[in-house]
Amino acid sequence: MESGGNVDEDSVIDANWIVEEEKFKSKIICHDMYDWQHKRCISRVGGMDLSFIKGNEKVACAALVICELPDFEVVYEDIKMVSLTIPYIPGFAGFLGYREAPALVEAFSRLCDTNPSLVPECILVDGNGVLHPRGYGLASHVGVLCDVPAVGVAKNLYQMDGILRDDQKQKISHLREPGDHFALKTNSGNTLGLLVMTPCRSQNTLNITFPDDDRDLALFGGGKSAWFHCLLISFVSGS
Repeated sequence: MESGGNVDEDSVIDANWIVEEEKFKSKIICHDMYDWQHKRCISRVGGMDLSFIKGNEKVACAALVICELPDFEVVYEDIKMVSLTIPYIPGFAGFLGYREAPALVEAFSRLCDTNPSLVPECILVDGNGVLHPRGYGLASHVGVLCDVPAVGVAKNLYQMDGILRDDQKQKISHLREPGDHFALKTNSGNTLGLLVMTPCRSQNTLNITFPDDDRDLALFGGGKSAWFHCLLISFVSGS
C-alpha cells in the first residue's frame, strides 16, 4: 500500500475523528463468537487492498477478492479506480481509516448487494488492526464498518508499548520456513499480533495483527495453506 502527498497533520484532522474513533473502537470484539472459529474451520475468506498510482495521491485502485478454501479458488473480484478526498496524514498513525476505508467499505457493500452468498467469514486487510498506536488501525475500521471479522496484514511494524523494531531483529533472524512466527506482546503481556514468515522465498515478514491469547499460536505450521488457515483463527471484528 503506497500513499503520498504528506500534509500538515493539524490542518487536516477533524476533531470529531478522535471522538468517533473511540466510539468505533468500543465495538471491537476480541473473542471467538462464530462456529467456524471454535471448529477451527473456515470456507471463504476475502482480501482487501488500496493501491495508489505513483505520483498521484488522489487516485487509487480499490480491490476486494474472495477465495474459497482449501483450494484458494477466486470466486469474486471487485476492482475499481477511486478518487480520495482526504490527503495522507503523516505522524501518529495517520488516521488511514478515514482516508482509505470508505472505498473498501463500498466494495464490501457491493458484494453484499450483488452476491450475498459469497460474503466471506473473514477478511484480510492490507493495514494494521489493533497493533496500532491508538489500538484502531485500518483493518479495525473496516471490520467495524462492514460488521465482519477482519485481520490486519501489514509489512511495517509500529513501535509501541514494549514492541520495538530493534528488539524484534534477533527473533526475525530465526524465522526460516513459511509459517514460522512469534507473538508481538505488549509490556503488560497482551498479544496484539504475530510476525510471520511469508511463503515466498524472501526475507520479508508479515505483521498479522489481532488480539488473542497464546492458545492459538501453536496452530501455525506446515506449508502455505496451514499457516494461512490458522492466522484466520483470531481477529478483530465489528459487533
